[in-house]
This record gives sequence, structure tokens and C-alpha cells, in this order.
Amino acid sequence: MQIQYKPTRTLLQTILHVEILQGMALTLKRLFSKPITRQYPQEKPDVRLGFRGQHALVRDQASGGSKCVACMRCATVCPSRCIRIRYHEDEESGARVVDSYDIEALRCVYCGFCEEVCPVNALVMTEVFEYGAYDRQSIFFDQQRLLENWDRFTELKGGGMDNYVNPFWRPRGADEKTLTAAKRVKVPDDWTLEGQVVGKKFKTERSV
Repeated sequence: MQIQYKPTRTLLQTILHVEILQGMALTLKRLFSKPITRQYPQEKPDVRLGFRGQHALVRDQASGGSKCVACMRCATVCPSRCIRIRYHEDEESGARVVDSYDIEALRCVYCGFCEEVCPVNALVMTEVFEYGAYDRQSIFFDQQRLLENWDRFTELKGGGMDNYVNPFWRPRGADEKTLTAAKRVKVPDDWTLEGQVVGKKFKTERSV
């Protein structure tokens, strides 16, 4: 590591306060330049696909409820332990039935692990980021509120969510052979294993 020390000021620079003048010159230069600060909330940011925002449970069009199968993968992988699921097994089919699905969003670190491991794409972190509140209970999402979050997200996207795909539903760089059937969905090329520019491919494209 190379350490570069600041040059010693001359007597004339000390008397004339050159550093202060340099700082004022920079201030005046920025004063008349175009502002780069977004005037929120008048100017909304451009939220891209895959943004990790408000949590939602995807509503199953057939049953009207959640797609969740209570596999417990999301609760297991969550580093902040903010997901709690209760379920029971159906006596006839033996399938798990979700009794409650709760997310304490204030504890969430928005890592996206939960939606990556979900085998049926039941959980999604939507592109909604405006959901502040003045009390903790408003940001505690139970199963009903998570479904309502999905409904609001659907309205925001203009409906037609049958073909909606979140990039986190197909983990970036994952081989399609290792994914469940529900996760073998079409995503942008750079999210696939073949589309990533790494290793020899990165060196080749960089040299072109």
C-alpha cells in the first residue's frame, strides 16, 4: 500500500488561505450546475424489475388463496428470523395446509433469500417501496395482508399478472436442471447461467 501525504503548504499559501479559496471555487461551480437530487415525492424513482420492496404472497388464481405449500424453506433460510409459519396436515391428502403466515417487515434485511428458495414462487418482494407507517403493527404482515399486498401490486402493474416473473424466482446463475418446475421461468438473459459474463467469457468480451 502506498501512502500519499498532503504537500506542505508554503508561507504564501498559508497567508492567502488557498485551500479555503479552492473550496469556495468548488462551491460556486456546483451552485450553477444542474441539480442531481431527485425531488421526491414529486419525482418518482424508476423502480426496476427485481427490486426488493414490500412483501407479498402470490394469490393462486384457482383457489383464491396463497400458493404457499408450507415447505418452511423461507423461514429456515431467513437470516433475521422474521418469517413465522403455522400449518396442519390434511387428513385425506396428507398435504400441508397453511394456518398462518406472518412476516415482521421491520426485522427484514431484504436479502431476497426467501423468494429464491420458494419452490412454487409463492412469495415475492414487490417493486413497491412506499409503505412507511407510524406504528409497528402496520408493518407486521399476516397472511391476509400479504395477499392484499399482492392485489395492490397487481393494480399497480395494471393487472395481467399471469405472466409476471420476478428474477429472484430463478436464482441468478442457477442451472435450470437444479430448479423446480415452477422456477423454470423465463428471466432476463443476464440472470441465467449462460448469460452471465464471468470467467473466460468476461475476458473475451472485455478484450473486444
